[in-house]
Formats: sequence, C-alpha cells, structure tokens
Amino acid sequence: MGSTSGSSAAERPIGPVGHGALEKYKPDQGKWTRLGTLAGALTLVFWGSMFLRDHLSVFEGEGVGALLVTEGVPILVIVLLGLLAYWVVYVSRKSSDFMIATEGEMKKVNWTSKRELIGSTKVVIMFTVLLAIVLFVADFVFQQVFRFVGVLKVAE
Repeated sequence: MGSTSGSSAAERPIGPVGHGALEKYKPDQGKWTRLGTLAGALTLVFWGSMFLRDHLSVFEGEGVGALLVTEGVPILVIVLLGLLAYWVVYVSRKSSDFMIATEGEMKKVNWTSKRELIGSTKVVIMFTVLLAIVLFVADFVFQQVFRFVGVLKVAE
C-alpha cells in the first residue's frame, strides 16, 4: 500500500482553504458582483462614519478624551463595519453563494442593442410630449368651460 502525495478532488475541502477567520469562500467566483457589493458597502460605511464624526463634534475640546471620541469612534466604526462587510461579501457562504449565482444569472441576460435602446427612448420621449400636449389641451378646455359656467373666477 503506497501513499499518494496529492489529494483527489473528493478529499479537498469545499470552501475556504486554510483555517483563517477571513479566508475567502470560492475566491475565483462572482468576482465583479462581490467587488461591486464591497465597494458599495464600504462607501456607505465611510459616509456613515463621516456623518457620525460630524455629530460627535459636540465633544470637541481640549484633551485626549475629546480626540478619542471625535476621531476614534468613527475610525472604530469604519474598521468594524468594514470587516463585517468583507465577511458578508467574501467569507459568509450564504451571501457568497447568492452573489455568485447573481453574477451567473446576469451573464444569461439578453441585453438590448444600442440601436434598439435609442429607438425605444425616442418612442418614450415622443409619447411623453404627446401626452403633455393632450393634457394641456384638456386642461385649457376644462378651464374655459368652468369660466363660462361661472365656477372658476379669474381676477382681472
């Protein structure tokens, strides 16, 4: 009985390689969906921390304590929520599988051509202008009828 140095596909673990808490789950799949989600989440985290920093400015003053509150708390929020966003996007199996499946479905979508999109846009614009004209005429007619009946009185 000889031992083999390589491991078969059945023996390899599914999911993150290694034992780290922040190891990526299926790192080669769903790259763009995960990256976009992480960028959006980090943008919200950054904006939220700046909002928090602005509202913690009431603690400004002399000393290290005020500096820790006004600068330290937003930095702590960025770090903690940034790690949470990374975990949700890359480590969590459920959300990673969802984003991988989403990217797979988006590749199946039949996107319209530029010519078709321009044609559809022209139709929508023409219909909107036509509807605006019809509503203007109807409004004008009702205005004249109500003036004639005496319901609508205009100061002259």
